Amino acid sequence: MHPKAHSPAFLALVEDAKSRVREIDIEQYRKMREGHEDHLLIDVRENDEWAAGHASGAIHLGKGVIERDIENAVPDKSTRMVLYCGGGYRSALAADALSKMGYSNVISLDGGWRAWQAASLPAER
Repeated sequence: MHPKAHSPAFLALVEDAKSRVREIDIEQYRKMREGHEDHLLIDVRENDEWAAGHASGAIHLGKGVIERDIENAVPDKSTRMVLYCGGGYRSALAADALSKMGYSNVISLDGGWRAWQAASLPAER
């Protein structure tokens, strides 16, 4: 599966968000996971993407509803959360929004689901 072609305005929006959020790559995430570092893995993709396959242990809070639902799902704003999407763009936007809502330990997984699959990390349907 190839990344989608994105419009210049969308890419500018993502780059702006990425200037403020913490990102890690799949190898950094693998080390976090192997080190049993406490975190919540959140899939911010659409419902159909989630249903087609997702990271084992992840919870689903799609980008369209995460700002609305996050405070009920994760009331502790210091919880370490790793957000992922298809490739790392939507997760950066969602991480930026959550940071603006007062969440202090939000990380975007650069490479997202594509990197997860390429790294052969556990997945479920």
